[in-house]
Amino acid sequence: MGERDDVLVVGGGVIGLASALALLDAGRGVRVLEAKTAGSGSSHGNCGTITPSHAAPLAAPGKVARALRWMLTPDAPFYVKPRLDPELWAWLLRFARRCNARDWRAAMSARAAILKDSRASLPAWVERYGLRCEYAEQGVDYVFHHEGELAHLAAELPPLAELGIAAEVIDGAAYLREEPALREGVAGVVRFPGDARLRPDRYVAELARAVREAGGVIEEQCEVRGLADDGDGVRVDTSRGARHGRDAVLATGAWSPLLARMAGLAKVPVQPGKGYSITYDRPALAPRRPMVLYERSVCVTTWDSGYRLGSTMEFSGYDTTLNRRRLDALERGAREYLHEPVGPVKREEWFGWRPISVDDLPIIGRVNRHRHAWIATGHGMLGVSMSTGTATLLADLVCRREPRIDPAPYSPQRFA
Repeated sequence: MGERDDVLVVGGGVIGLASALALLDAGRGVRVLEAKTAGSGSSHGNCGTITPSHAAPLAAPGKVARALRWMLTPDAPFYVKPRLDPELWAWLLRFARRCNARDWRAAMSARAAILKDSRASLPAWVERYGLRCEYAEQGVDYVFHHEGELAHLAAELPPLAELGIAAEVIDGAAYLREEPALREGVAGVVRFPGDARLRPDRYVAELARAVREAGGVIEEQCEVRGLADDGDGVRVDTSRGARHGRDAVLATGAWSPLLARMAGLAKVPVQPGKGYSITYDRPALAPRRPMVLYERSVCVTTWDSGYRLGSTMEFSGYDTTLNRRRLDALERGAREYLHEPVGPVKREEWFGWRPISVDDLPIIGRVNRHRHAWIATGHGMLGVSMSTGTATLLADLVCRREPRIDPAPYSPQRFA
C-alpha cells in the first residue's frame, strides 16, 4: 500500500488550511493536497472582511424579483450568463423556493452561529500562530445613497440584534463629517461595529506557514482525481499517484461538486459563483473603515499595504474569462461614492469562484455512506469569515469531540 498519512485534506484554500491547522492542534497528522499552490483560490482575492453582519442569507424574501431584473444585465451585481445548463437551473429553482421568511430566518440563525464563533476565535488564532495578515477590528460600514435601500436593510437589523449582532444607523451628513473619502449624496450609513478585516492573501499564506511549522505537509501541484474507501481508511488518487489516509477531508470550495462526482460521492448542491476584485496601491484619500457601497454592491477595503475593490456575483459555470465589463463596473460604482475611487497603481485584476450552496449554508460533516470521508464546503462569500469556526467544528467532528456549536444545520445529511 505504501506510506499512509493520518488525515488527507484535499484543498489548500482558506478552509482546507484552517482545517489542517485545527486538526494538527488536535493531535492529528495532516497532509494537504493542493492542485495548484496553497491559497491560490477564491480566498486570495476577496475583500478580507470578517462579517457576522452577513448572517442574513442570499435567499431572502423578494430576492427572486430583484435577481430577475438583474440577471440579463451583464454588469449588474448579480448576473446569470445565458446558457443551457440543467444543473444550474435546477439549483436556481431550489434556491428560489427558499426565498421565504421561514427559511430565511432559519438560515440566518445557523449562519450567525458559525460567523460569531469564527469572529470570536479569530483574534486568538492571529495571536497564537503569529498570523501577519493586517488584522484589525474596525467594523464595516454600509453606505447608502437612497433612503429606500437604507430602510430595506434597517428592517433586517432587529432579527440580527436578536442573534447578538449589533448595528447602528448613522445620519448621512454626520457620517460625511467624519469620512472625507466619500462624496456628497450619502443618505445614511449602517455600521456593524463587531465586524473586522484582514488581508486575505496574506492570511492564507500565514495559515500555510503555520501548518508547516506545526508539522503538517502541503503537497502542491497535486491534483486529486478520485477518492474511495480503502478498508479502514481512504485512498485518494492524484496526479502524483495514490495517497492513503485514515481520514480524508474535502475542502475544495467551488470544485467540490466535480470532485464528489469523480469520487462517486453523494451529489453536492453547490454552484460556482464568480466574483471579481481589483487591487491597487493605497490612494491618498482612502476610506478609514471597510465599507460596502450598497446600491452598487461594491466592497472597499483599505489596508496599510494596499486597497481593494471587489464583489459581484456571476453564475457562468467555470468560465475562465476575466470579464472586463464586470471589472469596470467595480470602478464605475466606486466613482459614484468616493473622491479617489482607485489607487495610483493597479496591482492585480482577479476573479475566483465562491462555493454557493443551495440553501446558502456551509456543508460540514461526514460524507454520506463514507466512514472516513468528510467535507467542508459551501461557504459562499464567507469562507474567510467562517474559516476558524469551520475548522474547529470539523476537527471536533473528525476527532469525535463534543462540538461547541450545533453541527446539525451544516450536515451533508440535510440533502439526503
